[in-house]
Order: sequence, then structure tokens, then C-alpha cells
Amino acid sequence: MQQRFSRRLASWLVGAVVAAGALVHPAAAQYPERPVRLVVPFPAGGGADTLARIIVPKFAQALGATIVVDNKPGAGGNVGAELVARAAPDGYTLLYGTNGTHAINQSLYARLGFDPVRDFAPVSRMTAIAAMLVVNPELPVHSVGELIQYAKAHPGTVNFASAGNGTTSHLAGELFRTMAGVDIVHVPYRGGALAAVDVVGGQVQMLIDVMPNVYPLAKSGKLRGLACTTATRFPAAPEYPTIAESGLPGYVVSAWDGIFAPAGTPAPIIDALNAAIRRALEDPQVIEALRAHGAQAVPGTPDGLARHVAAEAEKWAQVVKRSGAKID
Repeated sequence: MQQRFSRRLASWLVGAVVAAGALVHPAAAQYPERPVRLVVPFPAGGGADTLARIIVPKFAQALGATIVVDNKPGAGGNVGAELVARAAPDGYTLLYGTNGTHAINQSLYARLGFDPVRDFAPVSRMTAIAAMLVVNPELPVHSVGELIQYAKAHPGTVNFASAGNGTTSHLAGELFRTMAGVDIVHVPYRGGALAAVDVVGGQVQMLIDVMPNVYPLAKSGKLRGLACTTATRFPAAPEYPTIAESGLPGYVVSAWDGIFAPAGTPAPIIDALNAAIRRALEDPQVIEALRAHGAQAVPGTPDGLARHVAAEAEKWAQVVKRSGAKID
């Protein structure tokens, strides 16, 4: 599998070099001339949508164009990703991609409808995103250890919500199930916001989701936060231990996002987009707003994003294999 990802990454990077050396496309010289559409392949109000909308105003200002956020949820982000993969490579349709669309789904889904490497031109990473394990406050547990004990004492009765099949929250829950050796039942939703609502309401007992979606609910007391999924405590929420340190050694999960354009987008346009994103992510207000929602700005180069995708695809392929999760 590693050789396959390495060959695909090499092909991607060679294509980027060739594009960079090509003559400037006439349309690229005038870019941008009209509004840019940013497809967020998850529901409005969820964690991904929240982060995108924090960054977009400064991104648009730096680019010198209106950027319209267009939510196209479905199939763990695949619906929106396929839409962008088939769009004209002119810089006016972009994808808010994630570790789901570009690393997890290719191992989880039998059919994607797009190739996460061949069909996209990487632009820049945006953030690294912590996740948090939360439970309904009525569940009689106050730590990861207590949750594991409760789940073992009540097999098949604890339901874990997710933002949908194939999302980070789904795989995070599957990893928790296998590592803890507990019988918990997956309940997929169409987005993290809807999942969190039902955990608050008690229809489902637990959720592991990105902090932009659940951290505000934990702070307000609507959910009980038990732990973060990162290797070390998250700086903006040091009161929460990690899952690894509080009952499940070795458990580490983090999410990420980035901007992708359709393959074949001219290199000058990619460069203009990358420069605008980097300026946006250097803005102190953006940095603070992201941190408050459990995310950290990590701008980078197109090549850097390509390498990150390759490494993450290999990592999540192993998680999917161990979990046994598959979606037809």
C-alpha cells in the first residue's frame, strides 16, 4: 500500500511541476474576476462549516474576491468532493477538503466517484483540529475509565453518534470500540451538529467529534466533556485530559482540513490562492477564533499538502482495516 501511495504522490508532484512550468493561462492573468465558490461537503452549522466560515472573510479579502460558502453534504463528504472534482479547473470552484475526503474515505468506501489524488490540485492546509469525547450529562460516568467500565457492564446499550459514515467521528468511535474492547453501537447522522443535538437530548449516549462542534456544548454544560483525542492536552482546553492519559493508552486521533482545486487548475491561480490563504491564517483574529474552537492554523505549500495527504491516507487505511468498517 505504501508503494501505491508513493507512486501516486510522485505523479501528483510531477504534474504540479509541469503545470508550474507551463505558459500562463490567459484567464489566470486576470484571476479573480468573479466570485469564488467554496464547497464545504458537510452540513451548515457543523464543525467543518464553522472553521471554514472563520477563515473565509480574511481569505476573500486577501484574494480580492467574494468567496461564497456552498454546503453540499452527503456520504461523509464524498458528494461535495465529487462535485468539485468534476468542476472546471479555473479557480472558481474550490473544495474544503478534510482527512475524511482525502485520507479516510478511499479505504472505507467501495466506490468514491473521484480520486483524491488524481482529481485535485492541492492548494494549502488550513488547520489541525482536536477532537473531544463527550457524553450526555445523565450518563453516570465522569471519566474515560468509568465510561469503559460502564460500557463493559452494559454491552450493546451505549450508542455512539457520528457525523456520518466515514467521517472522523465515525472512525474515532470505531477505534475507541476496538481499543477499549467494548460493545457500543454506531448511530450515523448527517453532520456533527445533528449528532451533537441528539447526544444533548439523550437519544444517543456518546460522541467523539471535532472540538468546533462539541467544545462549546461541553463548556456550557449541555454535554459532559471527558477527554481530548490529541497526543497532548489541547492548549485552549487544558482542563480536559487526553483519552490516552485517562484510561486508553495509545489512543490518538486528530483531524485536519485544507483547500483543493480541480486537477488542471493553472499554477498561477494555485499560487494566488495559496498566498491568500496563508495571509488569512496569519491574521491574529483568525488565529484566536480558530483556537477558541479547538483548531490550530497550519498554513503550508501545495507540495506540503500533497505529502500530508499521502501520509494520512496510509495512516487511516490501517485504522479502517483494524476497525473492520466498510461502506458499500
